[in-house]
Amino acid sequence: MDSFCHDNATLAKFIRKEKNARMKLKLLAVLHFQDGKSRYQIADFLKVSRTSVNRWISLYLSNGLEGLKDKPHSGRPSILNQKQLLQLKSYVDNKNNHGGEGKLTGGDIQLYIEKQFGVKYEISSVYKLVDRF
Repeated sequence: MDSFCHDNATLAKFIRKEKNARMKLKLLAVLHFQDGKSRYQIADFLKVSRTSVNRWISLYLSNGLEGLKDKPHSGRPSILNQKQLLQLKSYVDNKNNHGGEGKLTGGDIQLYIEKQFGVKYEISSVYKLVDRF
């Protein structure tokens, strides 16, 4: 085994401290692998695909724990430019803080985007957009 491998006690300690459920699964897969379980057994036990287990084990063996960390997902760039996003954020903040008639809904924001910027967003995308504020 290469220098990245950790003993089971160390892995168990990492698993107990880990807050991210996905990372915990990856660490459990590595722990079971080091215990001599097959990748099929690990996938069955953890209720994940064998492909995922193969990828996690390979990443661990080649890059250690660092290889198991999720890479940032850039996602599709916003249709709105930076100036429009700032205007939208200002609108949402003002309505939510000083509106009086209650909090804005996703539909309200969706309508505002369409009227102000001529862009149609799916409601789920409106919520993702607002979550980034």
